[in-house]
Amino acid sequence: MLPVEHNDPINEKILAISEDKIEGFVREPFQEIADRVGVAADVIMARIAAMLRAGTIRRVRQTLLATNLADGALVAWKVPEEKIDAAFDFMFQCDPFSGHVVLRSTDTLTAGSDYKLWTTVKVPHGFSLEEHCRLLAGKTGAKRFRIMPATGIFTLGVGHVRRKTIEPGSRAESPAKIIEVRAVELSEREWKVLLALKREFAPEEIRPTPWASRAREAGVSLEEFYCVAEELNGRKIIGRFSTFLEHVKPSAGGVRVTRFNALFHWAVPPGREVEAGGEIGRHHILTHCYWREGGPEFRNVNIMAVAHGTDKTRLLEHKAAMDAHLAAKSVPISYTNVFWGGRSEIKPSEISPMLYRKWLSEMTPQAA
Repeated sequence: MLPVEHNDPINEKILAISEDKIEGFVREPFQEIADRVGVAADVIMARIAAMLRAGTIRRVRQTLLATNLADGALVAWKVPEEKIDAAFDFMFQCDPFSGHVVLRSTDTLTAGSDYKLWTTVKVPHGFSLEEHCRLLAGKTGAKRFRIMPATGIFTLGVGHVRRKTIEPGSRAESPAKIIEVRAVELSEREWKVLLALKREFAPEEIRPTPWASRAREAGVSLEEFYCVAEELNGRKIIGRFSTFLEHVKPSAGGVRVTRFNALFHWAVPPGREVEAGGEIGRHHILTHCYWREGGPEFRNVNIMAVAHGTDKTRLLEHKAAMDAHLAAKSVPISYTNVFWGGRSEIKPSEISPMLYRKWLSEMTPQAA
């Protein structure tokens, strides 16, 4: 029986590459992982499939830069305490356009502390993010919500295994470059390929030439599938081929990849967001770093970042190193905070316009 925990030595080597090092679209992703790890492809595939079956890996899929395909935002929700668990369940179970669903808290009572439910939401172009959130508020009893779309992205990845040994202050030699969010329109043919491309892999699909069955699903030849996928990759629509760990819940053997999920907030002077985001986003511990406007509810924070770890004190040391780096770069901070993640569920946000219309008709039957 193959080892399925993330901390098995061979699995660690595989995950250090497969979590977030396979950039863009790759025709033979498992062979690419094998080449980089230095382990035979059949071993790579068997190990990934075993970890997926055991739940150590929660999904294997081609990620997209969905910010360019749908209108998305981080949304903070103010929900009455007695309704918050039901609201969490509704967002996770009933809204395929909500991705991350997290209950967050702060160490002290501060700006935005009463916004305890946080989600990522995406709606296809042509639909209203505001109306979508109003519909969700009506379904869940949320009293208020704050929509915070990303103006720019500085860091976007996973790599929890690789980040476990990173020291506070470890950062890239140069600032992170901003990725601007801009709308991209797709043809019907491109949508068919994209929807087949992004679907999660079942364990039995982890095999050589994994895209052959997806090409049949999209109704195109394998070569045409490759060509469309590579065109989409060139248009900055494709993200990474990734294995996502179950990083919050323990594995079947009781082993956790991470324990704490920290959402860092900084308010920097208007006009210096790109500079500050670049300096924060270069820190290796971060999985996400965005320019988002928090508004008065959150003391006008405009840079947000996420880090994961097994030790809360260690994460605060990483945060202190980032604060010190901003000070060294003469970037003033008028306000900063940490929102800690508690209960959480994560799923890929749906982005298909066709599926959105269907969902909307089910949620609002009188409008169908």
